[in-house]
Amino acid sequence: MQLTPDNLTQLDFDKSPLIPAIVQDALTGVVLMQGFMNSEAIAVTFAKGLVTFYSRSKQRLWTKGESSENYLQLVSAHTDCDQDAILVLAIPKGPTCHLGTSSCFGDAAPELAFLGDLERVIASRRFADPDTSYTASLFAKDLSRSCQKVGEEGVEVALAAMKNDKNELLNESADLLYHLSVLLQRCDLELSEVVKVLKERHK
Repeated sequence: MQLTPDNLTQLDFDKSPLIPAIVQDALTGVVLMQGFMNSEAIAVTFAKGLVTFYSRSKQRLWTKGESSENYLQLVSAHTDCDQDAILVLAIPKGPTCHLGTSSCFGDAAPELAFLGDLERVIASRRFADPDTSYTASLFAKDLSRSCQKVGEEGVEVALAAMKNDKNELLNESADLLYHLSVLLQRCDLELSEVVKVLKERHK
């Protein structure tokens, strides 16, 4: 069930005043961290739009990033079927772990999560110096160049498949996904919006 400020009373705090809360990257699906929330922490999370826990060591409410500024921006929160656990979808504003890594669980991530990471890297280079990276140089060129690259890579993917060259097919597909991501960014769109279209069609 998706949680809103109006249905937080449905959470089952009778078993324990603290409910485990898993935080997941809303873009990549990577599990970022786990903490605990009491009723006040979840209410503050919605009020501030920043993920807030009850710290057992500090014995107080603790907003992730309050000292490091590596906040977790709330996207949505959900409870399990027993209403005694919370899944929080959030956008990380910097590394989540105090060790400087993106996740407290190290490099545990599904392979497809890299597409979200790649999209973030591409977005970060949109207004960078064109001399600093190939991606930045693409953004500096006319939109038609990105359109041309997507077209070229699409043809090369088809040709590789026709030749039954799996290694070339993989490499050309990687080029296509990369250039498509750049083109979407240039049009102020995201891969997640493409996924939404696919999900709608699947229905």
